[in-house]
Amino acid sequence: MALGRSLRSVLIIDGGSPCNRQTPHAHNFLTQDGEKPDVIASKAKAQVLNYKTVKFLNDFAVSGKKTGKGFAITTQSGEIFHSEKLIFATGLKDTMPAIPGFAACWGISVVHCPYCHGYELQSKKTAIYANGAKAFHLASLVNNLTDNITILTSGKADFTEEQIEKLSRHNIKIVETPVAAIAHKDGYMKNVVLEDGNEMNFDGMYGAVPFTQHCNIHADLGCEITENGYIKIDTFQKTSVANVFACGDNSSMMRSLANAVYTGNIAGVMVNMELTNEHF
Repeated sequence: MALGRSLRSVLIIDGGSPCNRQTPHAHNFLTQDGEKPDVIASKAKAQVLNYKTVKFLNDFAVSGKKTGKGFAITTQSGEIFHSEKLIFATGLKDTMPAIPGFAACWGISVVHCPYCHGYELQSKKTAIYANGAKAFHLASLVNNLTDNITILTSGKADFTEEQIEKLSRHNIKIVETPVAAIAHKDGYMKNVVLEDGNEMNFDGMYGAVPFTQHCNIHADLGCEITENGYIKIDTFQKTSVANVFACGDNSSMMRSLANAVYTGNIAGVMVNMELTNEHF
């Protein structure tokens, strides 16, 4: 939008596969709290395409390379597009564990973020599928929302004595028996089935799952990656490669729509600033 309002020629390449596509409602996004993600995306697309210099292509970018004047991006359909600047707003891809029912519940009743989903799980029987520091961090946040928390480590618990003491003090239970499956209906979990055959009933679960970048073209271009797997950027959304920017989940630990919109706006403003400095 920032670039369109500055009459910059922009092509948005989007294959329509966001990580929140199963989520029924988005939260913690001012003016859009409780709205469906696809409704927010459709409204955003319509508003951006009101600007005549912005075009949209329903496709996937599969490869990219530097050229003498900038970059060449090739799409899944075989088309090639050239640009002076690139913005990666490509998001992340969560890696689901090989547990039947887990992926079907992801974003619905198995969620990643207390800020996005915690209010809806307040006072409810809640599981945390994680271990070690990630599990402890989630438990500390969720503890303010419900007093019925069980950590499912799916193996030997990995906590310090101090962490175990704090978890015990807050009556947070730890179950080490591996999770075998999640029984659900249309993504809403009913029971967690353990490998020993026992079943546990929960209203919802937080899952700390690993992720990969949804697109790897930034790596092909030589952009640096942080030790946590995010595209490395500076305060102006610039990557380590000149003329390449990144915004949203791919470059921030704060995985939220509000942050994606904010950082996207900054990226657009900074690209326009660079173009202005180069051509004025």
